Amino acid sequence: MIENIDISGSNYKVEESFKKYVQKRIGKLDRHLPRENRKDLVAKVVVTEVNREHGNKYEISVTLDIPGGKVLAAKDEALNVFAGIDIIEAKLDGQIRRFKTEKTNHKKGVLGRLFKK
Repeated sequence: MIENIDISGSNYKVEESFKKYVQKRIGKLDRHLPRENRKDLVAKVVVTEVNREHGNKYEISVTLDIPGGKVLAAKDEALNVFAGIDIIEAKLDGQIRRFKTEKTNHKKGVLGRLFKK
């Protein structure tokens, strides 16, 4: 679980149920990261209530600061903050999987040891 999650709201009062939901959904994203990147992972969640012509919307942005200088970010607008977190979780999951495949050395066996960087 990501232990350091900073949740803030702009024109939105962050409730305890929303905090628990964010910790449940965003907190589990670290399981897809390589082990050396899990230790000091920081997540920042910002919820902004936007008054639009057809009703209120919520703009949610999440950034994951991965040790080593890599930052993964996702942003979405939704009518419901909980649905927005679900969408952002899916977006970040794909970004984390791409990050992991870029970082992982897929060369195995004798040839992998010969051409090791």
